[in-house]
Amino acid sequence: MASSVTASLQTGKRILIMVILEMTLFFESYSCILREIYSIRVSNLRSVFLGKRNGVYVPSAPVTRVRLTRKTIQCKESRIGKQPIEVPSNVTVTLEGQGLQAQGPLGQLAITYPREVKVEREDSGILWVKKAIETRRANQMHGLFRTLTNNMVVGVSKGFDKKLLLVGVGYRATVEGKVLVLNLGFSHPVNMEIPEGIQVKVEENTRITVSGYDKSAVGQFAASVRKWRPPEPYKGKGVKYADEIIRRKEGKAGKKK
Repeated sequence: MASSVTASLQTGKRILIMVILEMTLFFESYSCILREIYSIRVSNLRSVFLGKRNGVYVPSAPVTRVRLTRKTIQCKESRIGKQPIEVPSNVTVTLEGQGLQAQGPLGQLAITYPREVKVEREDSGILWVKKAIETRRANQMHGLFRTLTNNMVVGVSKGFDKKLLLVGVGYRATVEGKVLVLNLGFSHPVNMEIPEGIQVKVEENTRITVSGYDKSAVGQFAASVRKWRPPEPYKGKGVKYADEIIRRKEGKAGKKK
């Protein structure tokens, strides 16, 4: 019984040894085939981080390389931003760091510039709004703050105005103190308080003129008045700007007999 067990173990060892030898021969032949196909050669590579490494197998077959390129942003000069700003003699401009203050006969305005924009003043009184850095945002801010600065200078010296027109039967407007009263076909009149720095004048009960030294405030108040009754496209009734063109629509045609 013991002799038969010993014989079976020896037979198993022989089989295992033969399997190992066959696998070794198979992998050696496979590696030889790979060397012949890809012409693998031994190369010495140097790495900045890893130092010198010898015995690295690198295939000499052509390899597709992917190169990442960084796109350079080219910012064009703003056509509006590069224009000078002429300061009238009756306007006083004060520069303090990134802030500018303009004072004229109509009022006083101030603005703070972002870090992408800087302002320079010549002895002749001309203002130049320039870019402090070359970025896409700086190119966008350049034209914007040049326009805002010009609006400040023009506003405190000449001012801005918006004209509105009331179109419709029974539509009328009046000014009572600091309140603009509008009759626009509602069951009640609309009372709008006139903010500081804004003047409102009504002519012929249907023509409203909004004026002031702050262009944004004038435009905002005029838009608030128009918002109560925007012009409709069929008969053109409502509150519209004096130079506004309303695209009219054709109404429903009557039933043919």
